[in-house]
Amino acid sequence: MEGDTFSGLGNGTQIDGKVLQTFQKNFVQVQHILDQNRLLINEINQNHESKMPDNLSRNVGLIRELNNNIRRVVDLYSDLSSSFTKSVEASSEGDSSGALKSDGKAGHKRNRPA
Repeated sequence: MEGDTFSGLGNGTQIDGKVLQTFQKNFVQVQHILDQNRLLINEINQNHESKMPDNLSRNVGLIRELNNNIRRVVDLYSDLSSSFTKSVEASSEGDSSGALKSDGKAGHKRNRPA
């Protein structure tokens, strides 16, 4: 897959296979965190409905964990957005690979005068 390019944006833009792998990895991480959040929310709701002091106290820590998870999801989406933008910019600037190099920097070609 490395070195492969995909043109799936509908405007002729190509995405490098490595960038696609990074997107997929981040989306898997996001999904895992969201699954954890669903479980946390269920537990928080059960604790709240029980109205038992110990359970309500436990909710403080669970809500903190939930907030941290939400921050992580926001950060992952921010990274995805930044990577995607750089990839598209590199592609639109005439980069033949249409993506980021493995060091995360856009590859640029010089245009020679005719």
